[in-house]
Amino acid sequence: MTRLPYAALTPDCVLSALDSVGWHGDGRLLALNSFENRVYQVWLDESAPDSESRPGSVVAKFYRPDRWTDAQILEEHGFAFELAQIEIPVVAPLRLPNGSTLASFSGFRFAVYERRGGRAPELEDCSTLEWIGRFIGRIHAVGAIAPFSQRPAIDIGSFGEEPRDYLLSHGFVPVDLISAWTSTVEQALDGVRRCYGRAGAVRSLRLHGDCHAGNILWGADGPHFVDFDDCRNGPAIQDLWMLLSGGRADMEQQLSALLRGYESFCAFDPRELYILEALRSLRLIHYCAWLARRWKDPAFPAAFPWFNTQRYWQDRILELREQIAAMDEPPLEIE
Repeated sequence: MTRLPYAALTPDCVLSALDSVGWHGDGRLLALNSFENRVYQVWLDESAPDSESRPGSVVAKFYRPDRWTDAQILEEHGFAFELAQIEIPVVAPLRLPNGSTLASFSGFRFAVYERRGGRAPELEDCSTLEWIGRFIGRIHAVGAIAPFSQRPAIDIGSFGEEPRDYLLSHGFVPVDLISAWTSTVEQALDGVRRCYGRAGAVRSLRLHGDCHAGNILWGADGPHFVDFDDCRNGPAIQDLWMLLSGGRADMEQQLSALLRGYESFCAFDPRELYILEALRSLRLIHYCAWLARRWKDPAFPAAFPWFNTQRYWQDRILELREQIAAMDEPPLEIE
C-alpha cells in the first residue's frame, strides 16, 4: 500500500501542531498555493495569552517528508535570518518557545512564519526590475560570504544527469519515445557542458534558487522575497534568468535593468551569461523528474493532468531541441 505523504495532515493535526508550540488557532485555516510542501494561513485565538502582542494569523509550513534533512532545513532558516538581520526584505521563520525555528508534530516537521501579503511584481517595468535587482544583489552579497555546507548545488549532475536517470529507471518516458527523448537529453547535456566550458570557472554562492515572479511579492514598501525552500549553492545568474521573458531583445533589456540594480551591491561576472540557457535546459529536465517523483501525491495528478501523457513527452523533446539550438547562440548582451 502506497504511503501518501500528507494523508495524516488533517486540519486537526495542523491546529494541534500549532498548539504544541504556543500558537493557538481559532479553528480557521486557509490552504495556500504550494505543491512541494503544505502551507496554511492559520487564524489565531484572540483570547489566547499574550494575544495583544501577536498577529491575527500566521503561516504554517509543513515540510514534505523525506525531502530535506533537519540540518538542511535549519540551514535554509539560518540564511533567511542572516538576510533579515541586515534588513533585506525576506520572510524568515519565527522563533519558537524552545528557541528553534523547526518543530515536529505527529511525524511532520513544520515552521511558523509571519503572514506577509503582496501582489505580483510588474516585470514589464524596468524600474521594477532594477529595484528587484538591487535586492537580489544584496542577497548575493551575503550569499557570497560562505557557501552552504548542508544543502546541495545546482549543477549538471543534480539537475541533469540524476533526473534523467530517475525518469528512465522508473518508466515515465513512453516506450516509443525513449530513444528520441534519451538522445535529445544527451545532446542537451552536451550543450550544457559546452556552455560551462565557454564560461570557465564561475563563482558559486548561496542562492534563493527558485527566484521567479511567484516568489516575489510587491507591497507598499516594494518587493519582499518568500520561500527559500529551494536555496542552494550555484551561479548568480540562476537567480536572475527566471525573471526574463520574451524574445532576445526583450530579455537583454530586462537583464540590463536587473543588473543596473544588482551591481549597486554585488559585482556580476559577465562570463555567467554563457550558462544562462544551460541553466534553463537543466531546469526543464529537473522539472520533469520533480513531477515524476511527486506523482503518487494526489495533489499532483489533480493539478498537472497533462503530465506523463504522450503529448507531454513529445512537447518536452521539442522544447529541449529548441534549447540545444539556443545554447549554441551567442550569449545575451547587456548595456
